[in-house]
Amino acid sequence: MNNTPQHKRYSHLDIGEIYFWTATINKWQKLLLKDTYKDVIINSLQYLSTQRLIDVFAFVIMPNHIHLIWRTNRLNGKESAQGSFLKYTAHLFMKMIRNEYGSEGLLLYVINAVNKSHEFWQRDPLAIHLFSKKVAFQKLDYNNPLGAHWQLVKDPVEYKYSTAKFYETGSNDFLFVKDLRAEF
Repeated sequence: MNNTPQHKRYSHLDIGEIYFWTATINKWQKLLLKDTYKDVIINSLQYLSTQRLIDVFAFVIMPNHIHLIWRTNRLNGKESAQGSFLKYTAHLFMKMIRNEYGSEGLLLYVINAVNKSHEFWQRDPLAIHLFSKKVAFQKLDYNNPLGAHWQLVKDPVEYKYSTAKFYETGSNDFLFVKDLRAEF
């Protein structure tokens, strides 16, 4: 019998718990290649942190997905913090694409749904509860930008859109980021 905890793929985050969370751009499009789109992610995380809706411990923004280690602290009205994040960033992405490429740029994100015409984030982001120090630090050490597929940098500290520099050198370029090591 296997006693290893199984991680069920689900997007629900319990308030007050820390999760490793992955959200992917719809159809794996590389929407986040340009820094202006990555900055939307950063600004949204900073705002939600400032409002004390979330605590961000680590992140990396890849060309077509993001990884976060975060905790939601409370609802944003009737909406979850992660729902607010996804909705707000999608709204800005639509506006930016329309301004940059016109309506034709939005064709990659068209969907047939009753409640919306475009979808920028795939449904069902992955949420893994970080129930122990061992699991938390395993996820913290995940160096996506170094992967053979991406090769974005040779040293994770060099990648601007992640918290690797903070955890390797102590230099925190993102003042909203909290130290995960203080949680365990």
